[in-house]
Amino acid sequence: MADVTRISPQEALEKMRDGYAYVDVRSEGEFVEGHPEGAVNVPIMLMGANGMTPNPSFLEVMTATFLKDAKIVVGCKTGGRSLRAAEALAAHGYLNVLDQRAGWDGVRDPFGQIREPGWSRAGLPAEKGAPAGCAYGDLKAKVMP
Repeated sequence: MADVTRISPQEALEKMRDGYAYVDVRSEGEFVEGHPEGAVNVPIMLMGANGMTPNPSFLEVMTATFLKDAKIVVGCKTGGRSLRAAEALAAHGYLNVLDQRAGWDGVRDPFGQIREPGWSRAGLPAEKGAPAGCAYGDLKAKVMP
């Protein structure tokens, strides 16, 4: 897999202020419940009747939404899905992808205690809902009307 730089939530916010887009790769439901302010939602996994399954349209929607040289920070709930997404994007030719390692919630130790606070626990700017143009349905509709 491609080497991906992992950054803290605070570093992700600083990158956004420097022009990076934040792509939240959690499910649509998770995104609606809360996400970094200004983030767009392109799930790497989809919620279905049998749990989570890989999103077969992930790379297609990302390619339709972002150029290969776009500056992108990806994040999820705790850092696992976003690392997978960042690696997939880097392998697909994206040049400026960073992974926000602690996600929305945070990294937990084996006992469930927060080891590194995520975006929400760090008190960084957040919003709820699915803003027009940022919701996965809007982005996917551009590719698959």
